[in-house]
Amino acid sequence: MRDHTIDDAAIGELVEEQIAAGIDGLVPCGTTGEATTLSVPEHLHVVSLVTEIARGRVPVIAGAGSNDTRRAIELTKACAALGVAATLHVTPYYNKPTQAGLVAHFRAIADATSTPVILYNVPGRTAVDMKPETVALLADHPKIVGIKEATGDMHRASQIRELCGDDFALLSGDDFTLLSFLAAGGDGVISVVSNVLPALVADLCKAAREGRWEQARALHRRHLPLTRALFTVANPIPVKAAMAMIGRCRPDLRLPLLPLDPDSPEGRNLGAILKDLREGEGEAQ
Repeated sequence: MRDHTIDDAAIGELVEEQIAAGIDGLVPCGTTGEATTLSVPEHLHVVSLVTEIARGRVPVIAGAGSNDTRRAIELTKACAALGVAATLHVTPYYNKPTQAGLVAHFRAIADATSTPVILYNVPGRTAVDMKPETVALLADHPKIVGIKEATGDMHRASQIRELCGDDFALLSGDDFTLLSFLAAGGDGVISVVSNVLPALVADLCKAAREGRWEQARALHRRHLPLTRALFTVANPIPVKAAMAMIGRCRPDLRLPLLPLDPDSPEGRNLGAILKDLREGEGEAQ
């Protein structure tokens, strides 16, 4: 945001930086970001812009979730028309459907699109938890190809892999447990930390894929202080503050969220960690 309007230039620079750092995909309008305060035209503008700038170099997975199935279908169709590789769908928040309701919701979305669908389970923010057995039922649909699993529960990750098989994409939604998630059979992460340190997160995932676990553990330990600082309050507040501190964008947010005060204890701690990381990168070079 710049003066409460979308900052196209900052988005473009962020996309280029992420791709150059070696990330495997982009997720515009993810639910943990700022999509909740965008109008539908603004939402589609961001998705279109990211897709255009990416130019097929990496897949674009557009957030298109809603707690209204009809609205989710409309948004999915609109994003698909923009050429995205897949859409990401959070469990319906606040109205708290049953497990059968979740199955009906996601199947209705998948039936309405030719674009692959990725599920997103984050009960800490939605107040509804999609059980592994429910995920397995949904994985039978040819258009439902993966899940962003954000419970931080490694037994849950193992259950989903066991029930859904190796071809079902298992993506972490919890930066704290990424290393353990990859060891449990996860394929990658849709990350908050990657906005700030894309190369580190990409290198960690690659090291795990290639069985270089000592290096993966070292990278995990390196990003933990920043991860803790980025979750002191609800995102996108701290990650937006971090991006502003390193000159990637302005700290502007739309209400009801307020920017993080850089002079608050949380802001000073975040600034100190970012300074240490930048100095460490300089020494490594």
